[in-house]
Formats: sequence, structure tokens, C-alpha cells
Amino acid sequence: MTQEAIDLSVDSQPTEQAHLDDDISVTDASMSNGDNTTNATSINNNVQEYTENSSVHGHGNGHDEMEDDEDEGQIGPSPIDVLIGNGISKKDIEKLQESGLCTVESIAYTPKKILTTIKGISDLKADKLISEASKIVPLGFTTATEFHQRRSELITLTTGSKQLDTLLGGGIETGAITEIFGEFRTGKSQLCHTLAVTAQLPVEMGGGEGKCLFIDTESTFRPVRIVPIARRFGLNENEAMENIAYARAYNADHQLQLLNQAAQMMAQSRFSLLIVDSIMALYRTDYSGRGELSARQMHVAKFMRTLQRLADEFGIAVVITNQVVAQVDGGAMFNPDPKKPIGGNIIAHASTTRLYFKKGKGANRICKIYDSPCLAETDCVFAIGQGGIMDPTDESENYEDE
Repeated sequence: MTQEAIDLSVDSQPTEQAHLDDDISVTDASMSNGDNTTNATSINNNVQEYTENSSVHGHGNGHDEMEDDEDEGQIGPSPIDVLIGNGISKKDIEKLQESGLCTVESIAYTPKKILTTIKGISDLKADKLISEASKIVPLGFTTATEFHQRRSELITLTTGSKQLDTLLGGGIETGAITEIFGEFRTGKSQLCHTLAVTAQLPVEMGGGEGKCLFIDTESTFRPVRIVPIARRFGLNENEAMENIAYARAYNADHQLQLLNQAAQMMAQSRFSLLIVDSIMALYRTDYSGRGELSARQMHVAKFMRTLQRLADEFGIAVVITNQVVAQVDGGAMFNPDPKKPIGGNIIAHASTTRLYFKKGKGANRICKIYDSPCLAETDCVFAIGQGGIMDPTDESENYEDE
């Protein structure tokens, strides 16, 4: 499920959603009860400040993809305001938006029991919301022919390396979650920096013509890396950085709460990429021991489900990085590479595509398809350079990066 190639509009959504009804993920996570609603005011202020001060910037290459173009009609998911009426008030809509439900699709995808946890939403009103949303969002079956047609119109985001793009069938898939895991110094964060820029490129150049949301849990984001990458792709470095919305997550609850703010921002402006670098770092410290394993995995499941909902709603590409752990059981002695990604089956099942990064010679790195519904388990070599991720060269093979 990926993002369709369309003209960019500030007030439009990243893509026209191909509502894949038999593959919809709904969210347990973006719902806020009494504890989370205390953060709603600050979140709304942050969203308003961002949208006022960070209107979408052009690419510096003569394209006006990011200008208002309301005359062409609604593109992408339907704003939740269309539900006002028939017993649904504006105050009800505001409560839903504070909980990260900003589109009609988000209402249609969310279970009733989650809607009723929102303060002020009764069982009767939840039924009314779901009923009205189902009139707008198609939730039935479709033919494989129509589904195939929708898939053929979807786009991918270039990684900066032609070899890596070929391995991935064109690039990073939009409307889906791509997990990148590996040891330190294998290029995970470098790919994230590159994608934050390429997501802003026109579709014909392998981009998504939208902004990027970057959630940083390890303090690895470096704006100085954006400058040479933007110059490599012919973008103005200042405009490229303005089109990256950055947030530092300080604990697992905060990391989840940021997705509510992200949903509000996506409903107001055009985004094509959401990056979480990395997803499990905070969970490894906030939850310790087997006694808290169940609670940790439930929290991770909510986070992953919210990511998938955002991908379904807005057609964005979701990229998460992950750490690895060494296997110490008896089978490890027969495994030449005993490292495996953390997060267990929750992360494994929620990720659409899983990529395993390994160190290569010099500045070269190896990417292996670890799991994918449509890609073969092959690998390729790419390189890390001043301009981000690129194809390997003789120089990169002999260069030992810092």
C-alpha cells in the first residue's frame, strides 16, 4: 500500500487513499483517556505554531507543487469536520482531534470501544460517528483487478542509491511500514537523513512531494547532514530543513503521544514520510525484566498500530529503525550471524518490509531483504557518502568512514 502520484497542495493530503478495505489497521494507541487529555492543549498549541511558522516551502527548482490548489477538489482523506451535524457537534470533533483522530477515515478505522474512552463520547455518539463515517469511507470488498490498478498507480521514495532502489522494487514503499535494523554504524540513520530530503523531491525524481516528520529517540538527527544531501539533489538546503518537522522523544509514552500531534499536522499540511529513529530504544530502558515484558509489548503494539493507521489514512511512507540483540541460546553456535532485531513478533508482524543492514568494506554497506510480502530475499551493496546514501564506487570501498 503506497502513495499515489498526485499534485502537491498545502491543504491537501499527501495522496488519494486507495482504501484497501480488507487490509485496514485500526488503532488502539492514538486514543487518549483522562491521562492523555491533559496534554491536548500543549499539542494543539504546537501544531498551530508549526503550521503558522512552517508553511510548505518550494523545492528551489521552479516547481510550485506545494501551493494551494483547492479548486481541484478534495484530495486524500476527508477532513473530520464533514461529520458535523446529525447529532455530532463541533465540540465533539474537537475532542476527537485532541485524541489524534483528524479524518473521517480515522473514525471508520477505530473500534467503538476506543472511541468511547474519549471524554464526552458516549456509546450512542460513538455509534453515530461510525455510522456517518461508514457512509463516506468504503469498507466493503473490492476486486483483485481494482486492487491491482490502485497498486500500479502508487509511488515509492528513492533511497539515493539505484542499486538499493532496484532491490526494493523502486524505493521505499508508501502506505506501509518499512523496518531497518542492524548494528551500530551500518547506515540506518544515514538512510533516514537521505529519505528526509528525497521525500520532498517531485514524483518524477523519485520523491513524494511532501514534508517529512522525524521522531528522534536516540538524539541522532543532525541538520548539518541535510545540507550536502539537499545540494546533491538540487534543493535549497534552508527550504529542505524547513520541510522537516523534528521532535525528540524522551520516553515511551511521549513517543506514542507524538503520533497524535503528527496526525493533526498531517491533516493540515502535506507530508509524505514519517521516520522513527529508533523505535525500541526507549522501550529497552523504560521497561525492564520479564515482569514488564507483557506491558512493553502491548505498548509497542499500540504504537505500531497507530503508525499503520497513519500510513493508511494519509498514504505516507513510514520508516522505522531498530536495534539488534545477540542470541545467546544453544542454537546460536550453529548460526553464523546470531544477531536478531528486538521487539519480538509484535514488530515482525506489524512491519510490511524488513531490511537488514550490515557493515561492508570501507564506506560500503550491505542491505538484505529480511522479510517482505513481495520482494525476494536477496541483497545489494550501497555506500555512505557526503551526499547521503549512494551507489558504491572504488573510492567508497577503500574509504573508512568515521
